[in-house]
Amino acid sequence: MYSFLAQHEQDIGTPIEGIGELGTSANAPSLFSQILTMVIGLLTLIAGVWFIFLLITGGIAWMSSGGDQAKLTAARSKMFSGAVGLAIVVAALFLAEIFGGLIGLGDILDPAGEITRLP
Repeated sequence: MYSFLAQHEQDIGTPIEGIGELGTSANAPSLFSQILTMVIGLLTLIAGVWFIFLLITGGIAWMSSGGDQAKLTAARSKMFSGAVGLAIVVAALFLAEIFGGLIGLGDILDPAGEITRLP
């Protein structure tokens, strides 16, 4: 009869818990805050790059419209949409701060500080 490795009990050491060293409950609020900050920063960066892309492609479309009113309107609309989108993203950050102040949270974009303040 064959003796397979799966037939023998293997000692794997201590059980794995959480996300390695970061998985302790003591630093969970700061880990959540770091992840949230990274996601918000990444999305803001993506919005900025998208605005620049729309601005450049709208400008190229404007220059290549050749006096055609429909193409000119489409290019203007593309550039305006990019500017409005970027303004909404930036305004959302400010509105989150204002809303956090109105409902009694000091810094709504810093959940680690707010969680540690809870009784």
